[in-house]
Amino acid sequence: MIVDYSKIDIYQGTYRVLSGVDLQVQAGEMVYLIGPVGSGKSSLIKTIYGELACEGERAMVADTDMLRLRTKRLPALRRKIGMVFQDFRLLPDCTVEYNLDFVLRATDWKNSQERRQRIVEVLSMVGMEDAVHKIVYELSGGEKQRVCVARALLNRPLLILADEPTGNLDPENGEMIMALLDEIRRQNQTAVVVSTHNMQWLDYFPGTVYRVGDGRLECRTREQKSADVQNEK
Repeated sequence: MIVDYSKIDIYQGTYRVLSGVDLQVQAGEMVYLIGPVGSGKSSLIKTIYGELACEGERAMVADTDMLRLRTKRLPALRRKIGMVFQDFRLLPDCTVEYNLDFVLRATDWKNSQERRQRIVEVLSMVGMEDAVHKIVYELSGGEKQRVCVARALLNRPLLILADEPTGNLDPENGEMIMALLDEIRRQNQTAVVVSTHNMQWLDYFPGTVYRVGDGRLECRTREQKSADVQNEK
């Protein structure tokens, strides 16, 4: 089990965002988090990579106890997790290579030749091998997000967290990014957790669906999932 939460409460300051969270994510599984803006999807994701604390009965992520996590152990945990953000979070005035090399150096890759080789590998995986020396601001939105997926793959993660990864993309590029995440999931047995408002992905790339709302997290049945999709059309 990559993520195993049982009866977990999540807070922003003293405000309880979510209570009684039960969430299980297995290797190679696609998991969707759906629900209104401000319902707590991003807060839940933040607890998984250790940016936001949580409390409760059990919260395990990649064999790490999040209830007893110490700051010095965060880097080791985050090497097991890849992140894809809606707003890219790339250094716009730097090359694609520099952006990826920055992450590798920050996660203890000492050998420059090995870093260069890994950068070429992950860019090839997302079809961006020709962009290695391009400046980020020269790229389209879809290209930037493919670079973000490449960045998420650098440390061969057990889990990819994608927080609204298609929110700033047109439908064609959005579908391309989701297809890429789904292919990575199938080929590498990497678990993928996606928060999204785009309900068509639930049909195009099926997975387990959790709805966030009214301070709770609910796993949706097949019938409920179909109703969710229809209600958004």
